[in-house]
Amino acid sequence: MLLADVSQRYSDLVTTVFSSTIAAKAWLATAVIVLALVQVTTAARMWGRLSFLPVRGPVVAGVHRWSGRSAFVISLPVFFHCVTILGFQTPDARIATHSIAGTFLYGVFAAKILILRDRELPGWVLPVAGATLASLLGVLWLTSAFWYFTNVRFGF
Repeated sequence: MLLADVSQRYSDLVTTVFSSTIAAKAWLATAVIVLALVQVTTAARMWGRLSFLPVRGPVVAGVHRWSGRSAFVISLPVFFHCVTILGFQTPDARIATHSIAGTFLYGVFAAKILILRDRELPGWVLPVAGATLASLLGVLWLTSAFWYFTNVRFGF
């Protein structure tokens, strides 16, 4: 199957729910950023930085793991469209910033997952990797979905 065929089928599937592929990307990116906020909150609770969450332990750890897994899976269609259809672009500062941040996103994600299992690293490395990943997601959301909702349209 050619890339054009895959792209057309993806577009047909997306437009059955959303008004356009770009609208789908904006809403999926918004879901990812919400899950990233859950990630940051639960991570802060697991590390003892927040006390307002009622539970500390396996429940918070489970929410943290599943929100991260969900964010990763939800981000894949957005990634697919950005890489295969739009590609790396730099016509203006917003799009250049978005392209550069997007280039680093999955590398930082992979580094964070590898850091997670390495017990020999200093304790500050994992929170820095998580904060870097959350920051990149924030930059990507601000330069894409937020821009779309405020400049193009708000809705499905």
